[in-house]
Amino acid sequence: MTEPRTFLSFDKSAETIKYNSRWMSGGVNSNFRLNISPTPLVFERGEGPYLYDVDGNKLIDYYLGMGPMILGHNPKPLADAVKAQIEHGILFAGQTAVEAEAARLVCEMVPSAERMRFGSSGSEVDQAALRVARAATGRQKVIKFEGHYHGWFDNVLWSTAPSLDAAGPYEAPNAVAGSKGQIGDAPVVLPWNDLELLTKRLAAGDIAAVIMEAAMCNAGAVHPAPGYLEGVREACTRYGTILIFDEVITGFRLAPGGAQERFGVTPDISTFGKAIANGFPVAAIAGRADLLDLFSTGGVVHGGTYNAQPIAMAATVATLKSLQPSLYAAIEKTGTRLMSGMREIFARAGVKASVEGFPQVFHIAFGLDEPARNYRDLARMNRQAYVAFTTALLRRGVRALERGAWFMSIEHTDDVIEKTLEAVEGATRQIRADGVL
Repeated sequence: MTEPRTFLSFDKSAETIKYNSRWMSGGVNSNFRLNISPTPLVFERGEGPYLYDVDGNKLIDYYLGMGPMILGHNPKPLADAVKAQIEHGILFAGQTAVEAEAARLVCEMVPSAERMRFGSSGSEVDQAALRVARAATGRQKVIKFEGHYHGWFDNVLWSTAPSLDAAGPYEAPNAVAGSKGQIGDAPVVLPWNDLELLTKRLAAGDIAAVIMEAAMCNAGAVHPAPGYLEGVREACTRYGTILIFDEVITGFRLAPGGAQERFGVTPDISTFGKAIANGFPVAAIAGRADLLDLFSTGGVVHGGTYNAQPIAMAATVATLKSLQPSLYAAIEKTGTRLMSGMREIFARAGVKASVEGFPQVFHIAFGLDEPARNYRDLARMNRQAYVAFTTALLRRGVRALERGAWFMSIEHTDDVIEKTLEAVEGATRQIRADGVL
């Protein structure tokens, strides 16, 4: 491979972020876009697997909007559907045929979806799921897991990325707040993939809900241990606890029916976002009819001015209709090739790294030589070295999340994978030469 003589620069993005900080705090509108190396980027357009920034750079994109863009950027069927819908109106504070069609598709595709409601964000529908669980059980306490993310609201932003010192003992983790200014009681926090600890805690009979990522794909891309999801399902049923799968990342990405379809375990309630509408602000809560009907007959409030907004629903229908078996087969092939190619490059360079997960979304952890089982394994990765790696990749035209996740789309074809692997080899060689690893 021949390295480019000059690498990409991002000076105009840096200048724009600084200029825009006069109006927007930090020049961004989400804390998860802050402190990116070498700078948060400013984009002009996206097409297929590529983003084009204000510096004139063309970047192969593995952020994919932090997960939603499974069809790639600006897919024509979705754009056509949105353009057609906008001719009929934007918002009615009433119902439309397109939202009913979208709801039908969700219920047909998702194993747990006997009934559903739309929302605008994953954070919102996770709150709705917890409210339903508390109403149905008459209990207040909730179990969540270290490293699992269920939105930025006070009652769930706990132990999403704690230091190991702050996390405390494995068997009884501390609940570590994720933000200054949080109020309210913390949930019960446990390590994930440990069925014995979970079952023991559920036996007290006071837990309204267990909420989890069915595959741990925010902090990493960790598979559930063999029999773990099945055991959790059985224990929740035995002790009268509602099982919630947060499929905001995995839904419509790991399979048409999400992680629950891929692993064959059906929760009581599921939440979705991201890939459901390929970049439009759409989320959903789905589950057992008796639970979801508490919204209409049980006094449980769920609202939102923009829920089922018609343009977003047109995007949802177009996206869900595009999620055919051939799409998943293609991404399985290209994602597997990219993961395998990276493993080979790291091995040749003598870099200890774990490349694990799924072809549709995987995770790289420098410093780990075997698959992580839970957050505490992931917390031992060499994050500083990985940021140096993603910075070196960016200067070679490949954009990857600094937290280690790589999202794939149908637009990441074989030639795009080949270009990516060339950049990976060059970036790996650079960080080795720089003494980062």
